[in-house]
Amino acid sequence: MEARTGQQIAAGRSWRFDTALGPLIQSLGLTRADQLTARLIEGKDPQLADRIIDALLNQETSFFRDGAVLESAVRAALDIGVPQRVWCAACATGQEPLSLAMLFAEAGIKPEIIATDVSSAAIARARAGLYTQFEIQRGLPIRRMVTWFEPTPDNQWTASAALMGAIQYRRHNLVADPAPAGEFDLILCRNVLFYLVPALREQVLATLARALRPDGLLLLGAGETVIGQSERLRPSRRSRGFYERVPDADDRNRVYSGA
Repeated sequence: MEARTGQQIAAGRSWRFDTALGPLIQSLGLTRADQLTARLIEGKDPQLADRIIDALLNQETSFFRDGAVLESAVRAALDIGVPQRVWCAACATGQEPLSLAMLFAEAGIKPEIIATDVSSAAIARARAGLYTQFEIQRGLPIRRMVTWFEPTPDNQWTASAALMGAIQYRRHNLVADPAPAGEFDLILCRNVLFYLVPALREQVLATLARALRPDGLLLLGAGETVIGQSERLRPSRRSRGFYERVPDADDRNRVYSGA
């Protein structure tokens, strides 16, 4: 997992191996983790490594998780103009970008939202826009639920076409892939950096900095910071709790065109 995603599981959280891999081991007709290891080493199943990584990744998410923070992100983006492009990195199964799309729609705008995750399984679920009753009740107010979601015959909920149409979901590896093309007014990359070793944090922050437009904003998780981690980013001087690019020579020599 570390080789492919840069993420580590700390020694104190080694219990997650048994918890996360148990269902996969059972689905393969195995009984022990060492049997799973042996099958992986055999190399006969080219999808097995991806399935193991998907199982181990922390995909904890919910609608409007830290809702006040998401609302402040929308307000901060509006303070610098009408946002055209938003990147929601490490989007898991899609609740965060859908929450953002609802907030922007309620503000009367529809920016292009690029939502990415390293997990192909998570992206497949996000693209389906289908959520269980349990998932839909986690953080989603009833008013927004009935406005933006439709019930299905099997007691699930599907996001409306209007909502899904605001988001482009893509598989993306923050530690190995370049940022999506173009510059972004707002980037959210929450609760990812603390899983990475310091060198990879610096690398990911450099990628995020390059993807920001000169007056764009970056939002990290509550326990994450760029201080001491990046020379390309600094705390925003306009929006508390956000980060911005450190101006370089190109920024000083050009006038942003809005393209």
